[in-house]
Amino acid sequence: FWAPDVYDGAPTPVTSFMATIVKAAAFIAFFKLCEVRVTDTSAAINWKMIFAIMIVATLFIGNITAIFQQSVKRMLAYSSIAQAGFMMYAIFSLNDIAKEGLLYYGLAYSLATIGLFATMSKMKDYTFEGYNGLAKKQPALAAVNAIFLLSLAGIPLTAGFFAKYYMLASVIKTGSNFWLVIVGVCFAAISIYYYFRLIQSMYFKAGNPETVDEEITPFFKNTLIVVAVFIILLGAFPQLLLNWFYF
Repeated sequence: FWAPDVYDGAPTPVTSFMATIVKAAAFIAFFKLCEVRVTDTSAAINWKMIFAIMIVATLFIGNITAIFQQSVKRMLAYSSIAQAGFMMYAIFSLNDIAKEGLLYYGLAYSLATIGLFATMSKMKDYTFEGYNGLAKKQPALAAVNAIFLLSLAGIPLTAGFFAKYYMLASVIKTGSNFWLVIVGVCFAAISIYYYFRLIQSMYFKAGNPETVDEEITPFFKNTLIVVAVFIILLGAFPQLLLNWFYF
């Protein structure tokens, strides 16, 4: 409950940094710590039980609370908690798929989230109503935002789909705890609701044209378009990144 207050009150660039780089770095460090530390079998079993409980609680609180938010910033704050729940699958599994998937997930999540917060920095109203009609006022911004949201939701042909796939596949490779995979799929489906709610606001609702900053440069738009294209490329060809890890 601390996260949405900070997301809401902090400057947008600071929020995007906290939501992405800090989170990804922490999970990578935590993965390395657990990979080295959990060596004895009994300790590993105890750790798995603790992480399983944390994963379910994180996914439940993050996704369910995000549904009821009226501020896009607060929605992204709670959804970032849910995304952290998915990243915890890698800590739970601690195998090769988990290691590759965590790096892939960190990049996919960071690109989409930074893109969303970049657009938000040009908005005068952070509520869902503030995004109403964005597709008519700024079609390019609405299009790239839709791609970012689809990626966070884990829709195929975006990087977010394979990010979630690798997290769930890492659990399957352990040969047990398949119920965690079912839990992940269910909460991924729930997350589609609040991500698509924002897409609905941008494309299917009439809005106030004064909610968008008029001074949006072509460079700003083109940068977001490049990020969106990269997310789609990673979603279509995930091996582009995974192969790069070994060279």
